[in-house]
Amino acid sequence: MSLSIGIVGLPNIGKSTLFNALTKKSVPAENYPFCTIDPSVGVVGVPDDRLYKLAAFSKTQKTIPAAVEFTDIAGLVKGAAQGEGLGNKFLANIREVDAIAHVVRLFENGDITHVHGEVNPLEDIQVINLELIMADAETVANRIARLGRELKKGDKAIVREHELLLKLEAVLAQGKLANTLTLEADEVSIVKMLHLLTAKPMLYVLNRQSGAKNIDDGDDARYTALMDFIKSESAMYVVVDAATEAALTDVDETEKKEFLESVGIAESGVDALIRKGYELLGLITYFTTGEKETRAWTTFIGATGPQAAGAIHSDFETKYIRAEVIAWEKLLEAGSRAAAREKGWIRTEGKQYITQDGDVMEFLI
Repeated sequence: MSLSIGIVGLPNIGKSTLFNALTKKSVPAENYPFCTIDPSVGVVGVPDDRLYKLAAFSKTQKTIPAAVEFTDIAGLVKGAAQGEGLGNKFLANIREVDAIAHVVRLFENGDITHVHGEVNPLEDIQVINLELIMADAETVANRIARLGRELKKGDKAIVREHELLLKLEAVLAQGKLANTLTLEADEVSIVKMLHLLTAKPMLYVLNRQSGAKNIDDGDDARYTALMDFIKSESAMYVVVDAATEAALTDVDETEKKEFLESVGIAESGVDALIRKGYELLGLITYFTTGEKETRAWTTFIGATGPQAAGAIHSDFETKYIRAEVIAWEKLLEAGSRAAAREKGWIRTEGKQYITQDGDVMEFLI
């Protein structure tokens, strides 16, 4: 299962610096190196300590983490919805990703001018969100117009779609994102077909800078307003220091962690962003492990055994009979597969089994 996150934001807020920190990031997995698709798209391994503990347990020859794709999307300016600047490219690229990482700037630095003359992350968010909303409003209006003739025929599916479109139109007119609309089960597929930009899950990346004045230091009204907005939207967010992490990409992981802690950063913002991306999209990880290979696989929350097996190969899903399953920590606790089996910790699960995050699975087909 692929996971693609688009990095968006205004110019000069650290978007490309964050992209560099992500795609040059060293992970302890020689078998899954950073891969460049084109200058603005990169695939990196997802950091997961569980994977490497399992690899050590199995004395594996090859370790492969789950993968996540990041796209550094062209900077946005006001009027993108009308094609200003690189607006058309910006909007087209967003349609292709699964989720949006919306980067806003917390730092003040006289050497890096802000496109609006002042650092105000909430205003930055409003500029970009408004452009996305305007683009979606046009999409919805065009679809409503196209349904005009068919609506008169009274087809139930068309009537149902029209009702949803009117609800979407009202939400967008209020300046809200399409993903704030609670959907009925049969409406989800309709929204997917529309490819709305604001229907995509979004998290906010708050970019601060060590050594600079950051508005989250002290009692700054701009930061208070930002956090009030995030809370009111029940939005997800992470805090990063993109410049520092980009500068540390070639540093040993242990030394990097020690340095980040010395400047008050408890966890790598890059790692947190990847984990939040999984959470945002409702994804989990399961593992396969043995002497030849230990690998992390991505599937969705609620996936059955066959659906999880499909992440490996479509044949695994269609020919699935059963799977042997054990939680990763229980396998390590047992000390060996034989011991785990003797304790009854390895279970045989059928087609209705719901895969859990951290499962170690062996599929029988």
